[in-house]
Amino acid sequence: MKNKIWTFILAAILLSCGSEAKKSDEGLKTATWETITKDTAGKTVNFMMWQGSPVINKYINNYVIPTVKEKYGINLQISGGQGPEIVQLAMGEMQANITEGQVDMVWINGETFFQLRKIDALWGPFVSQLPHSGYIDFDDPFISIDFQQPIQGMEAPWSMGQFAMVYESSKVDSPPASLGKLETYIKKHPGTFTISNDFTGMTLMKSFLAELGGSPTSLDGKFDNDKYAKLSGQLWDWINANKKYFWKEGTTFPKEQSIMSQLFANGELYITYGFSEGGIEERVTSGLYPKTTKAYPWKNGTIKNANYLGILSNAPQKAAAMQVINFMMSPEAQFEKSHADGMDSNTILDIDKLPREWQEKFNNAPGRQYGMNLKELEDYAISEPAPEYMIRLYEDFRTQVIEK
Repeated sequence: MKNKIWTFILAAILLSCGSEAKKSDEGLKTATWETITKDTAGKTVNFMMWQGSPVINKYINNYVIPTVKEKYGINLQISGGQGPEIVQLAMGEMQANITEGQVDMVWINGETFFQLRKIDALWGPFVSQLPHSGYIDFDDPFISIDFQQPIQGMEAPWSMGQFAMVYESSKVDSPPASLGKLETYIKKHPGTFTISNDFTGMTLMKSFLAELGGSPTSLDGKFDNDKYAKLSGQLWDWINANKKYFWKEGTTFPKEQSIMSQLFANGELYITYGFSEGGIEERVTSGLYPKTTKAYPWKNGTIKNANYLGILSNAPQKAAAMQVINFMMSPEAQFEKSHADGMDSNTILDIDKLPREWQEKFNNAPGRQYGMNLKELEDYAISEPAPEYMIRLYEDFRTQVIEK
């Protein structure tokens, strides 16, 4: 899959050489908000997003879709797809010279942002045109920098989260927070830990690489192939030496986070991990995870990042997409999204920039009962490394570990 995407990207770069810059919709980048939104009623906006979370799907289907219909008369339609599917769709339409594509909006970050920018498949900059962008602190590097890439108005911040470890405290007294401690743990509790072969697992391995590099900032800056080769070599050696103590003796690795969650829920795994500070609140309150579930930080640190909403370069409804994105960044929508008993998502808004009534609502909202919050993890926050680290980890995990 990854090789196909990179073949597509290289082809796109060759195809685009010498082509004239697109002139359509350029006026939206400087138009007044009144002009941008005057004809959006009745339009249909197609939004491609990952649909692997029931609480996120509920928020989108039961709140965002009906609200943008009621407020703006916009029909928001959802299609399932994440990084590779988004890039393949954009690339296929570019190769077919389709000027009005199937999708307007996409939910992305880091690796996908990098790949879409490489093929000139994102439209913008547009974020400064959104009124609610004024409530965002773009001096915050965890918002303005995406996998070491300045966003430059090409994607709108939507949510913020940090990666955390999760453990079953009734079965594990002292959870491991370093590779050395993890090795001791898996030998004592064989079969109760594994690495998922997905975005979440690759993020965990970035924390491992940073630890092997000697500090939370060891992966900062542009991609360094020599550094990656050295650190990943150490990582593959560690995993291969210890994978016989992993779940299923390291003969197979879960391909989706939902599988990891189920393995943890049924007691096969004692340790798991995830974004949204471990993402345990809804899983505990719904009864999927036991109430003895706790989140904790990795000693050297874990990735903190934002995720974003982008508009494809051949989106047929750019103005209506801007209207939807502006709403999804609004205090109203962000507050609804932050409910601990709902989507439980950290806002990307700077609370101090909000009108007083919204400051009071955010500051007085009920917090999590079980999960950690960003404040508790802030001393352990690591910036996302350059996207090439993630791309290489996917490929090398397959060849250096799974197929060994």
